[in-house]
Amino acid sequence: MVRAIRGAITVEENNYCEIIDATKEILEEIVNKNDLNQDDIISVIFSVTKDLDAAFPAVAARQLGWTDVALMCTNEIQVPGSLEKCIRALVHINSDKNKNEIKHIYLKGARALRTDLESE
Repeated sequence: MVRAIRGAITVEENNYCEIIDATKEILEEIVNKNDLNQDDIISVIFSVTKDLDAAFPAVAARQLGWTDVALMCTNEIQVPGSLEKCIRALVHINSDKNKNEIKHIYLKGARALRTDLESE
């Protein structure tokens, strides 16, 4: 069965290293909290707010060794008052887990997006 895991993280600055490091952090947390193997991952759609253009988040996935995973990067729509400097990921996986067992991960300032989820 195909499941989707949502994640997001914010960065302080629009620079290559921060975007890549933050993207690695959110992907690694999604993998760890959901007990995934790389073979479980089908694809990832990344979106970034308009104020982030120094790097493609997909580069971080490739640096993690996700060479056989379909990746896509896109921009978020600009909505007044929305969270700034945010990287979002929608990770599609093969899994036998039911949707209640999936752990969506929001880190740093992105925790404000899902205050209903447990934070550690």
